[in-house]
Amino acid sequence: MHYQFPVTKTTAPKAKPDPEHLNFGTVFTDHMFLMDYNIEKGWHKGRIVPYGPLSLDPAAAVFHYAQEMFEGLKGYRSPHGKTLLFRPDMNDKRAISSCERLCIPPLPQGLMTEAVKALVDQERDWIPAQEGTSLYIRPFIIATEPFIGVRASHQYLFAIILSPVGPYYKGGLAPTKIYVEDHYVRSVSGGTGEIKAGGNYAVGLKTEHEAYEKGYSQVLWLDGIERKYVEEIGTSNAFFVIDGEVITSPLTGSILPGITRDSVLTLLREWGLKVSERKLSIQEVYDAFDQGKLEEVFASGTAAVISPVGELCWKDRKVSINGGNIGSLSQKIYDELTGIQSGKKADPFGWVVEV
Repeated sequence: MHYQFPVTKTTAPKAKPDPEHLNFGTVFTDHMFLMDYNIEKGWHKGRIVPYGPLSLDPAAAVFHYAQEMFEGLKGYRSPHGKTLLFRPDMNDKRAISSCERLCIPPLPQGLMTEAVKALVDQERDWIPAQEGTSLYIRPFIIATEPFIGVRASHQYLFAIILSPVGPYYKGGLAPTKIYVEDHYVRSVSGGTGEIKAGGNYAVGLKTEHEAYEKGYSQVLWLDGIERKYVEEIGTSNAFFVIDGEVITSPLTGSILPGITRDSVLTLLREWGLKVSERKLSIQEVYDAFDQGKLEEVFASGTAAVISPVGELCWKDRKVSINGGNIGSLSQKIYDELTGIQSGKKADPFGWVVEV
């Protein structure tokens, strides 16, 4: 299905930011995408308009009952000047799953991808070309019907905004220090941990704040039942390399099915490495360290792509991983993925889509 979206161009274009000094998610492009939903018309009136504030009734359901979802992907400029997206079809499918879980009317399959392409095409001059930069793409849906009452909204707004970004972590690929959380719970199977919803991140703010005060970049969450098995690192999927085996948590409903996670697993299997999607206790991780078998730990996600871990702290015991340096496998995965994403390396999987 092919969609046509009218464009209203801004009359006050912004100055482009310095690509050498891009923070993550603080500068936004000239235009945004908007689309409305109501019961009578369904999803309708998709359009590209100048970026600006949204006007919402104070009783809009999103404010009171948190009915909203979002996605995240990136656009890249290839060495030959092409505009590329990385696996947008996966974001499209995951968005539909998130909507269904939150009783939001799902977008027709393919619509989000078409809207992303249209907006990125309009804003392609905002895509930075420097190493480590990209155009972050944030689609989201919020409930807009004004009412007080616990039920699904009858009105929604689908929006997409764009932000030219540098590395998610200011240190780039410098290994991060991670605090292991064994008191607070992020999610459990049957909840919303496997979808992209803002509430999943709000519940982690307290723990992350406490970790920052202790000098840590992020939090490693344990399972919500036994507080025993490793799950996610902040907003990213977690990987552990133990005695030649690459281990990551299985998709059992409490963690996000990350698109970068899926890409990493595909690469590792293509390279013939031993890969396991299984439960892994934090005790097993520390035992592996004591036995000299914990080789690497890293996180994967859209924002940072690959983020190596240089230190873990659990129950006040700190362990240094790979001497606090990035591991060879983490570096190899990062180089391969970013090479494919940016068009600098061949894409044997058909992951890259040109706009």
